[in-house]
Amino acid sequence: MSSSTQRTEIAVGGLVLAAAIGFAAYMGQVATFGSGGSGYELSASFRSIEGVSVGSDVRLAGVKVGTVTGIELDPVTFRANTTVNVQDGILLPDDSAIVISSEGLLGGNFVEVLPGGSPFNLEPGSEIIDTQGAVSLVSLLMRFVSGGEE
Repeated sequence: MSSSTQRTEIAVGGLVLAAAIGFAAYMGQVATFGSGGSGYELSASFRSIEGVSVGSDVRLAGVKVGTVTGIELDPVTFRANTTVNVQDGILLPDDSAIVISSEGLLGGNFVEVLPGGSPFNLEPGSEIIDTQGAVSLVSLLMRFVSGGEE
């Protein structure tokens, strides 16, 4: 093997390594792992949280204001107890609702906050009582096909 071939292979290997490091750094900035950012935790209990997982967006008026940080099943109520992290500076009225919304027919689901009108705000660690779970597309289609009968 000639020395020019070795230099070329080393240069190409170095470029691939630099690209991999750059990609990893970019993903580290874009992705949020756990509740690593600043913010405060809120909890909510959903009948169905289908299509949402840890790391899913929490949006207010279409703008990302937080992330889902925990989901676990309550073995007594059979509801999905969910924890979300909301950015500092986003003060939510204590009568706000939280719903599972869809980005469209083929899009994923996210958690949407619908602010209330109360003059009092949710404190860190509070529970949002007014929740609406995910709507199953399959059950909606079945209702449509069967003419709305159940």
